Amino acid sequence: MKKRKIHLGHSPDPDDAFMFYALSANKIDTKGLEFVDTLMDIETLNRWAQEGRLEVTAVSLHAFAYVSQTYALLTSGASIGRNYGPVLVSKKDLHLSNLRGRPIAIPGTLTTAFLVLSLCLRDFQPVVVPFDKVLDVVAKDRAAAGLVIHEGQLTYGKQGLKKVLDLGQWWHRETGLPLPLGVDVVRKDLGPEMMKLIGGLVRESIQYAFSHRDEALNHALKYARGVDRAEADQFVAMYVNQDTLDMGEEGRRAVKLLLERGYERGIIRQPPALEFIN
Repeated sequence: MKKRKIHLGHSPDPDDAFMFYALSANKIDTKGLEFVDTLMDIETLNRWAQEGRLEVTAVSLHAFAYVSQTYALLTSGASIGRNYGPVLVSKKDLHLSNLRGRPIAIPGTLTTAFLVLSLCLRDFQPVVVPFDKVLDVVAKDRAAAGLVIHEGQLTYGKQGLKKVLDLGQWWHRETGLPLPLGVDVVRKDLGPEMMKLIGGLVRESIQYAFSHRDEALNHALKYARGVDRAEADQFVAMYVNQDTLDMGEEGRRAVKLLLERGYERGIIRQPPALEFIN
């Protein structure tokens, strides 16, 4: 019997590769579904989600605000930082106030990192560059600072850059909550039963990775940029954890609060319709 294809969009990063390994490599029973990996940078996936292009996809939580009529949010698969998150870096020791009105390299205007930076530093000039070029742009003095996501959060010091602010720490001081950054969403036109089935399979894939860590990490290393195995393992542990398995009530509160604050500040143009799939 021919399996139904489900296109699964995610970033070519160690954490996403780790959590989706079991689905990609057919390590679990997918209940008659065939998951087809579609690897793209997160900002492209954010834009694609606005078109409803993929049945299941990772998106920035910020971007979810603009696709919530088309997609529901899975309670599994989220990247959540507890007192850590994207890092604002520069070549010099700077205070956040030194960056008001100045150019800051960002990995996309739909990223959650951009949303949080806009909440804590309202006046700056965003300069959009590919996420893997942010460190180079700052190192070459093409921007006063850079907003770093993915493995760059661990490696910026190798290029002589200094931390100005960890946005996850800032959010925790402000709210006492973890910072939800990326989420997995499923298209609503699949129907309630299929959405729930896919949500369960995503959770099962994450659990498989936890139970077969070395195996899944070996797969994830194929997508590591500029980091060794120990650093890749550290990065995966940061963003694939118990919160990823199930964001829980605290994670849901954090999701709602971050989107509400973005809307209240006028950064998000419309209030999102939140629908969680367990």
